[in-house]
Amino acid sequence: MSTQHSKAAARFIENRAQEQWHDETLWMVRAKRDKMSHSLPEWEKLRDLASAIKMYSNSHLDSLLQEFEKNAKANGAIVHWAKDAKEHNQIVYDILREHQAKNLIKSKSMLTEECEMTPFLKSQGIDVVESDLGERILQLMDLKPSHIVLPAIHVKRQQVGEMMEEKLGTEKGNFDPTYLTHSMRKHLREKFLHADASMTGANFAVASTGEIVVCTNEGNADMGTSFSKLHIATFGMEKIVPNVESLGVFTRLLARSGTGQPITSYTSHYKTPADGCEFHIIIVDNGRSDILSQPDHIKTLNCIRCGECMNTCPVYRRSGGYSYTYFIPGPIGVNLGMLKNSQEYSDNVSACSLCLSCSNVCPAKVDLGEQIYKWRQELDNIGKANKQKKAMSFGMKLLMDRPVLFNTALKFAPIVNHLPRFMVYNAVNAWGKGREMPKFANESFNEMWKKNKVK
Repeated sequence: MSTQHSKAAARFIENRAQEQWHDETLWMVRAKRDKMSHSLPEWEKLRDLASAIKMYSNSHLDSLLQEFEKNAKANGAIVHWAKDAKEHNQIVYDILREHQAKNLIKSKSMLTEECEMTPFLKSQGIDVVESDLGERILQLMDLKPSHIVLPAIHVKRQQVGEMMEEKLGTEKGNFDPTYLTHSMRKHLREKFLHADASMTGANFAVASTGEIVVCTNEGNADMGTSFSKLHIATFGMEKIVPNVESLGVFTRLLARSGTGQPITSYTSHYKTPADGCEFHIIIVDNGRSDILSQPDHIKTLNCIRCGECMNTCPVYRRSGGYSYTYFIPGPIGVNLGMLKNSQEYSDNVSACSLCLSCSNVCPAKVDLGEQIYKWRQELDNIGKANKQKKAMSFGMKLLMDRPVLFNTALKFAPIVNHLPRFMVYNAVNAWGKGREMPKFANESFNEMWKKNKVK
């Protein structure tokens, strides 16, 4: 019954110390989120408002995006539309080519990961440098993000130090985080100074003002856009919010949910290009409009990419981001992957315990766990249901539909306690991997009830 996810997860948990550290670190962030949420009496009201605003935006995407374009153009921005990843990448390349730009410095953007922009631009001879600390570390290590907010959460400082010794010539054996951070900043300073163009994503796009908003903790988006005369911003069209008042709801929720902070260190508003500079904005569809036609999954567009569903997910915390086959891991990644290509990413649907913790903490009330459950019901229809699981489900239904058979099975269940270990702990018993099976009681609850042993 092994899936690609379970096989990759097994490799991750082979390092028990790493698994425990990964689990505890992300749970610490979840605990900080809880502390922040409990400090606001209006927290649940904010979540309700966020969900309502997003649902309004989802149902008015056409008019809101047109309003944004009109206002952005009035502000002096140049607006582009991209129907898919290929078109997005081509637009970026054409802008860079027009300006003879060969060095692009960018701030974190999961959309560019989605579009696989960096490999494309590098194939065209353009040097792309990630400016955020975690992303730059992963770029130098030739790795992809394993988390959408904490991209290098799976990498220990010793590994970072060894990489920087090799790539940047830092002191051998010096794994002090402050030293490594300062060394990386020094390395990036030259990249900022000599970049021909800068690029950012956008956490939000405000229709009424035509501005984009970027929320960061390092300020690298601002560094990039301050030095270069060309700024390209790109965002998925679901990032639109109607007005500044709506924006305030999300900025109160985003950092508290994602990292357990009251607010991000930098909440930057980009609206008007500076004198002598150009500001390009690319609005990307890439399958988002298709989601609008799926009532069971439309709330996926509510997601504000805070990453809290990953921080709380017991499967993600223990299996790591690379165990998922879609580029976005965790509960939101399971759903987005299925919406993108259910045939290719159906494997991830099994990476869920259906505890619904993700749904309970989502700041925009995306019904993540409920959607995953619905996807599971569809697996047989799309020819992706596991044959062993289907057989087991059939067996369970057979047992549960026949009380006499069920009670007989209960009566003889204690025999399992005396079976040789190899008969209990094998490939069929997934629960027994890493766990000891509980002992079966000599009497079932049903038998005890009939004998008046239960008061």
